[in-house]
Amino acid sequence: MTWVFTSITIVALVVLLVGEKRNVTLRNIAKPVASAGFVGVALSAGALDSTYGSWVFLGLMLGAAGDVLLLGVSRGAFVAGLAAFLLGHVAYVAAFVTVGLHGPVALIVGSAAMVIGAFVFVWVYPHLERAMIAPVAAYIVVISTMVATAAASVVPVVILASAAFYLSDLSVARDRFVAPGFINRVWGLPLYYGAQLLLAWSVVITR
Repeated sequence: MTWVFTSITIVALVVLLVGEKRNVTLRNIAKPVASAGFVGVALSAGALDSTYGSWVFLGLMLGAAGDVLLLGVSRGAFVAGLAAFLLGHVAYVAAFVTVGLHGPVALIVGSAAMVIGAFVFVWVYPHLERAMIAPVAAYIVVISTMVATAAASVVPVVILASAAFYLSDLSVARDRFVAPGFINRVWGLPLYYGAQLLLAWSVVITR
């Protein structure tokens, strides 16, 4: 069933990209299906049978909730989606801690991630409404922490997933604040769903 759910996410992702380009209704159907797929991967892989898996499952559920919330076009929907993803990253950090962290790696990657995050914040800042400054800043700090702890876990699939997630969020930031356009989703959505699938599959690898 793990491969079945993986296939569901991949097929739904293709449909989602078509919907993003041509049909809002198709998009609104395909996105929750694609997200349900990665949740199904984690469940079928036995996520609830371990502490690591349970935290990952919580992160995936929050990500799926964020996906649905981001289907809305209002600022309120975006902030709610941002909050769901922020909490999801907190859950991922908790998961990575359970497998043990390599301190020096956490320090080095964490410092680099914060520097990169500062550049990202400077990039989007001129385009932010005043009410969005604090939420965006908080999100950058949390996802940077997630990337650092992922690297410090020294689990290759987790490191790859965190990097893909970070890059996908850059596409969201560009689309929402800097330069809206379908091209952002063309590269951002595959990176995002790839990251979530890798995290879901990591439940098996970290047993």
